[in-house]
Amino acid sequence: MNDHAGRRRARRLAIGTGVFLVLAAMNGPWLYRFGTERYHQYKIDRPAYKAANGHWEIVEFPEKYRQDTIHAALLHTGKVLLVAGSGNNQANFDAKKFDTRLWDPVKGTIKKIPTPNDLFCTGHTQLADGNLLIAGGTKRYEKLKGDVTKAGGLMIVHNENPDKPITLPAGTRFTGRSNGRTFVSKDPVLVPRAEKVFDPKTGAWLRNDPGLGRIYVEAQRSGTRYETGTQDNYRIQGLSGADARNTYGIAQKLALDKKDFQGIRDAYEFDPVAERYIRVDPMHEARWYPTLTTLSDGRILSVSGLDDIGQLVPGKNEIYDPGTQTWAYTRKIRQFPTYPALFLMQNGKIFYSGSNAGYGPDDVGRDPGIWDVDSNKFTKLPGLSDPNMMETSGTVLLPPAQDEKYLVIGGGGVGESKLSSKVTRLIDLKDKNPKFVDGPSLEKGTRYPQSSILPDDTVLVSGGSEDYRGRGASDILQARLYHPGSNSFTRVADPLVGRNYHSGSILLPDGRVMFFGSDSLYGDKGNTKPGKFEQRIEIYTPPYLYRGSRPALSGGPRTIARGASGTFTSKHASRIRKVRLIRPSASTHVTDVDQRSIALGFRADGDRITVTMPKNRNLVQSGWYMLFVDDARGTPSTAQWVKVP
Repeated sequence: MNDHAGRRRARRLAIGTGVFLVLAAMNGPWLYRFGTERYHQYKIDRPAYKAANGHWEIVEFPEKYRQDTIHAALLHTGKVLLVAGSGNNQANFDAKKFDTRLWDPVKGTIKKIPTPNDLFCTGHTQLADGNLLIAGGTKRYEKLKGDVTKAGGLMIVHNENPDKPITLPAGTRFTGRSNGRTFVSKDPVLVPRAEKVFDPKTGAWLRNDPGLGRIYVEAQRSGTRYETGTQDNYRIQGLSGADARNTYGIAQKLALDKKDFQGIRDAYEFDPVAERYIRVDPMHEARWYPTLTTLSDGRILSVSGLDDIGQLVPGKNEIYDPGTQTWAYTRKIRQFPTYPALFLMQNGKIFYSGSNAGYGPDDVGRDPGIWDVDSNKFTKLPGLSDPNMMETSGTVLLPPAQDEKYLVIGGGGVGESKLSSKVTRLIDLKDKNPKFVDGPSLEKGTRYPQSSILPDDTVLVSGGSEDYRGRGASDILQARLYHPGSNSFTRVADPLVGRNYHSGSILLPDGRVMFFGSDSLYGDKGNTKPGKFEQRIEIYTPPYLYRGSRPALSGGPRTIARGASGTFTSKHASRIRKVRLIRPSASTHVTDVDQRSIALGFRADGDRITVTMPKNRNLVQSGWYMLFVDDARGTPSTAQWVKVP
């Protein structure tokens, strides 16, 4: 460029700058924001920025398909099941408007699925045959203290007859022997027979331990005059003779206090091929906010939840047998808060990280530890930072799963506490004496962090809020990649949508991550306007998909047994540096105990790559998996679906 041309360009720049400054003086704040937003959009759309930070985009369904998604699960068809139930909307519940959508992220198609019950706040997990087990949901919405008009609460019915159980129908009346007040049951209750207790040495009969049934009762009329303040023994109307002598109720305070959500017993399997719910036997206990975890033999452990009277299930855990589609109680009782984070370990025991979604006493089942379900032995694990802020924290089994290291992220205080934690905690369960140690800190205290394992062995951690349900406009528009090898975070592109309560994330077969949901309590910083449920999906494309071509993977078997091998075709076989087998997610309430990434041994020969499955069935649970291969840059292939029988 000659000097003359350079001077002309300089004058144009000077004139342009002058005009901008004049406009800025006249319209300063608006023009500044406009310029800043335009520059930011330009910056995040640059190829170099995407290659370093990734990119976010919003997906909005057509209006007729929108719903308040609470649960999401990736199916082996590549489609995503999005479950709302009533979507935390009392009007939907009253109208029996229960929703499910089936979304194909490749084709962009959406299908409405008839939903048989209110699956809002259900539990779910992947089954060995590819179906999704769904158990529990909502029987009744909560009532806040000012909305409760009839005194009520828990009645424990005792049956001292060792020879037979007794069933009391809905509408049974209980009259206090001391207070004289009468309360009516809302549902039928089966009270088991009493258990005879004998002297272990002599065999002599000692006593009968009464069978116990739990039922919700409420006063016949409204008003504070029908409340009770103390425990009383209740006579059951309509019984006579031995039944009247052997059967009675005991209740503590029956008042106008807040009444929590109530759960249901109903259970279903969702068939991804038929694309419909299939009813199976109901659970023995009603559950709202339960966790379902796969055991070593492929059966499913169902734990915790609020029961059909709005009380925390009293430690009565049960196991689902997919072969018979029936449930059986575990032999012993152990109680946890709702949605406890429970993971199958390589020795067949269960690791409880302490993460949970709240509900239940703050001193029951909160300590992390290792649980032997068969013996009911529970070994507590020390070293946990911010132990009083484990509600709404997230837990992820770090890749590769063989290392058996876990990351526990953020969390908050019990209930509606303003407390939130910045800490992450690490634990290596292969240590001789495992204990928690602190990992890298988050920038802000974070409730509801979403986390997804990626095929390059990083973990995407995004979103959450500083306060309960995003109060005070406290959503955190930040995302990070956690690197297990260096125990460090790398900040990446910021999400466009805030995500707090009722949100989650799912790794897709193409290596992207989808985010769903968010249920802010308020819609403004001053907490004066009601919040609005976030119905938009957001997709994050990680940096590894902006690094040029990705390795190809095709062919190969659809089924590979544990300990066996399978050969696939890849014209990039010589570039492959790792192979990962990733179990598809089933996510809700910051709880996703299904996702895990397993390292596979492999060898390359020409355009063929042969992978070998580990032998441990506790590490590689039966079911469908995504098989990814990564090249030297960490760029993954599109996944091939493989079934482990």
